[in-house]
Amino acid sequence: MIVVHHLENSRSQRILWLLEELGVPYEIKFYKRDPETMLAPPELRKIHPLGKSPILTDGGVTLAESGAIIEYLLDHYGEGRLRPLAGTPDYRSFIYWLHYAEGSAMPPLVMKLIFGMLPRRVPFLLRPFAALISKGVQEKLLDPEIQRHREFWEHSLAATGWFAGPDFTAADIQMSFPLEITGTRTDTVLHLPHVTAFLHRIHERAAWRRALQKGGPYVYSGA
Repeated sequence: MIVVHHLENSRSQRILWLLEELGVPYEIKFYKRDPETMLAPPELRKIHPLGKSPILTDGGVTLAESGAIIEYLLDHYGEGRLRPLAGTPDYRSFIYWLHYAEGSAMPPLVMKLIFGMLPRRVPFLLRPFAALISKGVQEKLLDPEIQRHREFWEHSLAATGWFAGPDFTAADIQMSFPLEITGTRTDTVLHLPHVTAFLHRIHERAAWRRALQKGGPYVYSGA
């Protein structure tokens, strides 16, 4: 039986969604974040040395990393669904977006989160200096970089509304997390109509809603 080691408000929500799209039976083992650090609990390190979610176990197989898990599930349970035909231009786009989501899109978003938390994590007397550093890094480095990515998403979705050709694929599931993070800030999506429409479409999918119901509260749901 497939088990998804699911951390609240995390990337592992995508794996639940993919399994719902595929109609594959699975179980969920739930984990809560540390309320102070917002990090995953140490119990996850018993499943995988890095202790990060998502982690999937399937019999004797243990896998981490969203992209690797998605490829594994499509290879073993997909039956040709949710990805374009191999060797086609759409398949190359599919592979690109599957790995771009974590390799390029998420790092600046995570860095913005870290620098946003920085002033609250240092000793009281250092907080004014930390706030200045945080503001400078975000405004001068991270915000322009994130805006370039947002414009890239908007342009890429303009043709078909999906990332890898005319049909919904697992690449759209993978890309949902960075776009959902963006979608929680209304001011950033006002001028991104294709991104906004993408988020509305995925949130209307029955499988996405089933995954949300099973996975529990998800702050990026837009619900």
